[in-house]
Formats: sequence, structure tokens, C-alpha cells
Amino acid sequence: MDIPPLGGKIAALSLGALPLSYALNHVSVLSHPLGVTLMSALILGLLFVAVYSLSRGEIYYDPLYAVFATFAFTSVVDLLIALQEDGYMGGFMEFYTKEGEPYLRTAHGVFICYWDGIIHYLLYLAMAGAIRRRKSYRNLGLYWLGSFIMSLLVFLLGNILGKYSSEIRPTFFLTLPYVLVPCWAGVRVFKESRSPTSCTLNVVQEEQRKGLLQRPTDLALIIYLILAGFFTLFRGLAVLDCPTDACFVYIYQYEPYLRDPVAYPKVQMLVYMFYVLPFYGLAAYALIFPGCSWLPDWAMVFAGAISQAQFSHMGASMHLRTPFTYRVPEDAQVCFFLCNLLYALGPQLLAYRCLRWPAFFLRLPSCSQAPHKKQH
Repeated sequence: MDIPPLGGKIAALSLGALPLSYALNHVSVLSHPLGVTLMSALILGLLFVAVYSLSRGEIYYDPLYAVFATFAFTSVVDLLIALQEDGYMGGFMEFYTKEGEPYLRTAHGVFICYWDGIIHYLLYLAMAGAIRRRKSYRNLGLYWLGSFIMSLLVFLLGNILGKYSSEIRPTFFLTLPYVLVPCWAGVRVFKESRSPTSCTLNVVQEEQRKGLLQRPTDLALIIYLILAGFFTLFRGLAVLDCPTDACFVYIYQYEPYLRDPVAYPKVQMLVYMFYVLPFYGLAAYALIFPGCSWLPDWAMVFAGAISQAQFSHMGASMHLRTPFTYRVPEDAQVCFFLCNLLYALGPQLLAYRCLRWPAFFLRLPSCSQAPHKKQH
């Protein structure tokens, strides 16, 4: 069996975060926020130099190799932070969560660290392995892009707007590369050529001639998107203090975490309402009218974004770091869990449908389209 080279240089380099973080935790100069900031910047710089020295060939082939290698190291650091904050280990990153980013000690911070330390870490190794083998990683890159941007967007806005706004330290400005790099990485990933499909022209034409009732999977997805859209709008209005009885009952009896002053859940619901809700409408349109070739790519981006967001939101809603007043009530946990799990699962199924059966979304050559076919 052909095993991709996931455990090579990047994995070995990233695991160096274990002894390094343990040693730094006992350096007295890191008891000051400025010291933490300068040391973090120095480590990131040295790490980038080390990656460049060890993997010049891969970096010349695709500069994102250096990004994935560097971020893999920070993913291990995030996993250490999460495990430490949950009491599974100690003596590693206390200096950073105390003097660098105290908001990582919140329930939301812990869960984004878990996601980054596990899911993002595996994605970095997989994408780096694909670069080493000179293979495409476009779909993985789109999924990572959505997940990373969602995590960063909610976390940064929550830090600025929530109760931890007064706790922002100089290390906050180290997030600037984390804002710029995904923009650059996203442009590169989208420009990468798509994997060729095995769909012939006849197959595409036959698939695109089918009505919606002849495509039960698409019909089910459209129904899901409509229901999920209403749920998205409802929760967005709830965090905006909509005076209706339904919003009041929901926010106090089913998801009181939406009232938590850390602001992460409120920001999350507003991001859903202003970005995910329009996507649901456009995705439903693309499932009705053929030739919307943009949907497979954006379905992967939003699948990654919503999976990360729901993991962090669901986990933080029931975590012990969340005050008891804002945790999901015991008698509402089943309803809360099912609703949020379905909300996370739907975009994954949409992305799978787009990748598994792409014929409906392919553009037909102009000469082969019937005169009555509408262009998309």
C-alpha cells in the first residue's frame, strides 16, 4: 500500500514544540507580556529559517510548503495549550496563556486549540505530503482555508468585542501574519487547476436535463438548506435581542451560551447570518439550475468553515470553563446536540455530493447547449 509521506521532516520538526515549550515555560523573562511577544516572534523566525534550510526543493515547487510546516508547529503548540487547560498535562504553556493570550483559557479558546492541534495538523501533514509527491491538494486546501478563516475571524472579533478586550497583549499583533497568509494561500489554492473529471459530454448533458424530482438527493439538500437557512436567521436574530417570544425562550432555555459575555457565540451567529446564510441561498440556486461550476469549490470552503465553527460552539456550550449560567441546560442537551450536529453535517454532505457527482455543475461548451438553456 502506498503510504503518503506524512511523518517526515514536518512531523519531526513540529514535535520539537514539546521540549521547546517545556524549556521556555521555565524561563523567567517570559513572565512579562513583551518578553513573550519577542520570544514568540524569534521562534517563528527561526522556525521559518529551519524549514527553508531543510526543504528548499519543496518550497521552490510550492511556497505554501513553508506555510504548512510553520503552522504544523503552531498546531502542536495549540494542542499542548488545550491539553494543559483541561488538566491533562502541565508545565508546558502556562507562560503563554498567562502573559501572551489569556483568552485561550476560555472554553472557546480551548476548543479552537483542539481543532487546530488535531484537524488542522493532519491537514498540514497531508498537504505537505502532497507537495512532496508533486500531487494536487486543492480540495484539502479549500477545506482548510474555510476552517482556518472561520476560526480566525470569530476568535479575533470575539477578543476585541468581548469581555477579554481589556486583556489584549502585544502578542495579539503576531496574528497579523495569520490574517495575511490565508489570503495569499487562498488565492494560490483557487488558482490551482482542478482535478480532471471522468464525465463525458453525453453524461453531463443527460445529468443536466434531469428535473429536480429526478434528483432526490439534490431535492433533500435543498430542503435542508432552506431549513438551515431559517435556523441561521433565527439564531442571528436571537443574539441581536429580537423581542419575539420564540427568540427569548430559545436563548434562555436551549442555548444560553449565546448570552455569554465572551462574545464568541454572538460573533459566530452573526458570521453565520451574514456569510453562511447567503451561501445557503446561492447553493440552493445552484442545485436547481445546472452549470454553476463555482459550487464545488465553495461547498468545500464552507464545509470546512462550518465544521470548525460547530465543533467549537458545541464544545464551548457544555465545557466547564463556561459559567454554569450559560451552559446548555441538562433537559435541553439532546435537542441542542441534534440541531447543531445536523447543522454541521449538512454542508459536509453538500461538499461530498459536489465532489462525487460533479456532472450537474460542469459548464457545457456553448455550441452544445440548447438555445433555451440559461447560462450560469
